[in-house]
Amino acid sequence: MDTSFLRGTGVALVTPFYHDLSIDFESLARLINHVINGSADYLVVMGTTGESVVLSEIEKDLVLKEVIKVSKNRIPIVLGIGGNNTKLVTDSIKQQDFAGVSALLSVSPYYNKPNQSGLYAHFSEVAKASPIPIILYNVPGRTGTYIEAETTLSLAKEFDNIVAIKEASGQFDGIMEIIRKKEDSFMVISGDDGLTLPLLSIGVEGVISVIANSMPYEMSEIVRKALNNQYDVAREIHYKLLPLISLIFREGNPAGLKAALHFQGICENQIRLPLTPVSKQLYADISLFLSEI
Repeated sequence: MDTSFLRGTGVALVTPFYHDLSIDFESLARLINHVINGSADYLVVMGTTGESVVLSEIEKDLVLKEVIKVSKNRIPIVLGIGGNNTKLVTDSIKQQDFAGVSALLSVSPYYNKPNQSGLYAHFSEVAKASPIPIILYNVPGRTGTYIEAETTLSLAKEFDNIVAIKEASGQFDGIMEIIRKKEDSFMVISGDDGLTLPLLSIGVEGVISVIANSMPYEMSEIVRKALNNQYDVAREIHYKLLPLISLIFREGNPAGLKAALHFQGICENQIRLPLTPVSKQLYADISLFLSEI
């Protein structure tokens, strides 16, 4: 299993929509080329940023096929499959055609709030079902459940195909505990754009980024320079992007990001309920910042 591509910048792709909220495949192709030309290392399809929870199974399949077609094997693809019904998740994995997909991103179960034993059992079943490498996704701000460091380490030790964790918990102590005790082959990946630079300084090896939809070159450069110990350059770019990161998350993701992409002429400013587009004031603030840089 070659997972070396995870040591870099992945882009959690949005799903563009037309005004009638059908999928805009033309804009999706434009976005894919934008981030590949911007030196991103891999694409992540059907994550939170892709509004996967409001897409039908047919739509998810169509989006994945389009990403595979447009990317033309230029960079690897990671597919998100997760949920809070373990059997449904594992059945989906078993039925999925992974041709053209290099790894699976699976979020921790949400809403039903399992304990650590439940999380271990859930991801054990995911590991048994998956024919490709797995990235765990720890994002307690969305799921209500925190994957503790020892649970992550136990899963990584038990299952060879659990190769990484996307950490969006903001819990530096837990992240450092994983880094301190993990095997060299297991990777910790940032899931928080604003914290990526400090996380790289303690041993995180890359990012699955939201802002890289809009600014792929800049986010990728932060990671590349930091991994090359050029922290002075990485820090300069980090502080250049930080106000934009704050703006696009102010009223939720991916609403702010879609406003930025609309201003850049990449896709329409359309998002499916229960999410709604950002306020006129925030759109103006995002547009002003982008026009200035």
